[in-house]
Amino acid sequence: MEITGAQAVIAALEHQGVEVMFGHPGGAILPAYDPILDSPIRHVLARHEQGAGHMAEGYAQATGRVGVAIATSGPGGTNLVTALADAHMDSVPIVAITGQVPTGAVGGDAFQEADLTGITMPITKHNEMIRDPDRIAAAVAEAFHIAATGRPGPVLLDVPKDVLNATTTFAPPERLHLPGYKPTVRGHSKMVREAAQEILGARRPVIYAGGGIVKSGAHEELLRLAELADLPVVTTLMARGAFPDSHPLCLGMPGMHGHWTAITAMQRSDLLITLGARFDDRVTGNLAQFAPGARVIHVDIDPAEIGKNREPDVPIVGDCRVVIEQIFGHLQAALADRDKPDLRPWWAQLDAWREEHPLRVDQQPDGPLKPQTAIRAIGERLAGTGIVVSGVGQHQMWASQHIRYERPRSWINSGGLGTMGFCVPAAIGAKVGCPDQTVVAIDGDGSFQMTLQELATARTENIPVIFCVINNGTLGMVRQWQELFYNQRFSQVDLTYDCPDLVKLADAYGCVGLRCERGEDVASTLDKAFAVGEAPVLVDFRVARDEKVFPMVPAGGSNDDIIESAQQWYAKAAAGAEGEAGEPGGAALPSDMREGDAV
Repeated sequence: MEITGAQAVIAALEHQGVEVMFGHPGGAILPAYDPILDSPIRHVLARHEQGAGHMAEGYAQATGRVGVAIATSGPGGTNLVTALADAHMDSVPIVAITGQVPTGAVGGDAFQEADLTGITMPITKHNEMIRDPDRIAAAVAEAFHIAATGRPGPVLLDVPKDVLNATTTFAPPERLHLPGYKPTVRGHSKMVREAAQEILGARRPVIYAGGGIVKSGAHEELLRLAELADLPVVTTLMARGAFPDSHPLCLGMPGMHGHWTAITAMQRSDLLITLGARFDDRVTGNLAQFAPGARVIHVDIDPAEIGKNREPDVPIVGDCRVVIEQIFGHLQAALADRDKPDLRPWWAQLDAWREEHPLRVDQQPDGPLKPQTAIRAIGERLAGTGIVVSGVGQHQMWASQHIRYERPRSWINSGGLGTMGFCVPAAIGAKVGCPDQTVVAIDGDGSFQMTLQELATARTENIPVIFCVINNGTLGMVRQWQELFYNQRFSQVDLTYDCPDLVKLADAYGCVGLRCERGEDVASTLDKAFAVGEAPVLVDFRVARDEKVFPMVPAGGSNDDIIESAQQWYAKAAAGAEGEAGEPGGAALPSDMREGDAV
């Protein structure tokens, strides 16, 4: 039976088990929108193609399945670019399908033409312009396989309008023909044995767990490995929830705004067991001064990451879940004939650091509402359930610091690209993928205003997300940097609290709008927000403008220079030089923990 290329696209998506797609129609992709009316696939109409891309990301991150975005040619495709770049940086599996001008017009600067495969080549795992309707079935099947396997990532399929209108016969491919695409899953046995020996010989080990743990579904294996040898675990921004925050082996998040103990433990470690992480600059600080005494085991499914930033002593290419199982097996066998390594001195030091350097919030009863207070209350209300989605900025760091995450895929954010505007559409996508879970979007007023039009999508599609805007009337992270590094010269950061009036805006979009300005009202405001249930809610938390994110490692500085508060920052500045006695910085190890001393 002959069908059109457009019908073949939808049939191919159905064959892949796609249940929902996010998109916006336009001229070149219009043929593909007609068969959607006869398809069981749900289409969520975004108000902007960037929003559709982030919705597909939120869906993928929440469910572990491939997200699908669809857009037209030219500006429709270029509006997807930010979401594709974001997915590429954070290894999010999405397939984007774009329309294109007819093949005969390609290269002639036709109306709404853009070279989407050329534009997106650096920011997709794979892309292709489909020039033959008979190619559609195989191209879609290959796109989903590539997006979801190995290191996940975005794939773009660009389909000219004449190909969509042409006829073909649809038959799903019996096998995929992808010569050269064979991700390594199992780690090299020699390297795995060496990794186990390194762990047995370490006195100050730290598991450095990255987003690859979540992507590979390795959270249970990670837990077993850590408990087997009493290994402390830090979870990066992309790995929050991959290891339970409530577990005594968890040290929290490392990085520029991470937990003091997590940062310092890595810096003072003698072995970094790096699992699905990439030594990002926000984690390492000054790379030359990062963890100077540590040997490195590096496990990653992407061979390009091995040695890219830090040369490992034990490199292992493979899937994190499989490789951790391999290492666990060798360790378990070795520990059957010997005692565990004695890490008691190391744990005594780590526990002391945790006691001495907690996160602090100074919420005065009669003072302005602190953003940390509102965010902590959200976390307490969720109590380890639901999904938190954040935008990018100060609120993102506070949400990662002050909420406890107990399971993977409960924390969704834009890590590598740091995309303002990610939160609102990504939260919508997450709720579509997980309709039975409470989804709370924690956004900043600056980030929120970049994609707030997607409130219309949430309302018209009946997607009841709780949108919490941490509204400080300014571009908070930029303001923080201008205060600390630009002598308080505040340039182009003031947004004001009232433009827009978020409660009136919520009403205009048919959502429930609430406002909270005092610490004593946070709990009751959240009670109202969580009680709504069937409609989107927008909560305007008006918070102190001058609050800053600490701890903080200055950009380009050493992790030894970690600063815990504004008071410490200004004391350090007044001293006129970094590293003076009594000033903030990485902790020295006790004498019984230094190199050359017996443990």
